Amino acid sequence: MIPTHQRVFLHGWGLHGGIWTESGLAGATPDLPGYGGRPAPAPYTAETLADVLAGEFPEPKALVGWSTGGIVALALAIRHPDKVARLVLVSATPAFMQRPDWPHGLEPAVLAGFADSLVQDYRATLLRFLSLQARGGEAAREVIARLRQTVFARGEPDPATLAAGLGLLRDVDLRAQVGRVACPTLVVHGGYDGLCPPLAGRWLAEHIPGARLAFQERAAHAPFLSHPAWFAATVGGFLDA
Repeated sequence: MIPTHQRVFLHGWGLHGGIWTESGLAGATPDLPGYGGRPAPAPYTAETLADVLAGEFPEPKALVGWSTGGIVALALAIRHPDKVARLVLVSATPAFMQRPDWPHGLEPAVLAGFADSLVQDYRATLLRFLSLQARGGEAAREVIARLRQTVFARGEPDPATLAAGLGLLRDVDLRAQVGRVACPTLVVHGGYDGLCPPLAGRWLAEHIPGARLAFQERAAHAPFLSHPAWFAATVGGFLDA
C-alpha cells in the first residue's frame, strides 16, 4: 500500500493541480513547472519536466499522471526509476501527435491550429481545447462545465507556458523507451478519448512490462470527472494493493 503522502497527481495542459479535487483520491497535487507561478525549465520538454520533479522527490512516489501529466510521469519513470514506486497513466500516450508510423495521435493540423490561435486569443483557445476533452463521452456537458469552472481557479496560466506545452505535445515520442519502466503500472483510458485515442492506451499497456489496462468504454479524456466512482475504485485499488 502506498501511503497518501507518497502519492503525487500531475495535471494536464492548461490546468493545475486543483483539477484532481473531484477524483475521490488523496495525495499531493502540485502544479507542473511553468504553472502556478513556478518557473518553466528550458527546453520545455517531457524530459526536463521529469528531471525537475525528480529532484523534488526525496523518496519514491506513486505517480498518477493525466494527459500531459501522464506523459511527464512516464518520462520520469523512464529516466528516474528509483523515484517511482507505482505509475498510473490516465488518458496518456507515448506520442501525442500522429506520425507515419503512429496513427494513434492527434492530427498535426489540429495541433498546429491550436498553436496559431493561441497567439490570437489564448483564453478562447484554452477553453476550446478543454471542450475537446469530453466530446463523445458520458456526462460530456457536466465534464466540460467543470473543466471550464476549474481552469482559472488558481489564476490564469502563462501564455508562454501554454505555447511551450503545445510544443512538448508536438515533439514528444517516448515509444522506444517505455520498455525501461520498471515499476507496477496501471493504464487508465476511455473509449471515447478523442485527444489520446484508445489504441494509444492499449499500446502502452502492451509495451510497458507488466502493465495492466483499466478501460472505461463510456469515458472520454477525463474519466476521473465523468466516472469518479469507477476511477477512485480502480486507481485506489491499484495504489492500495
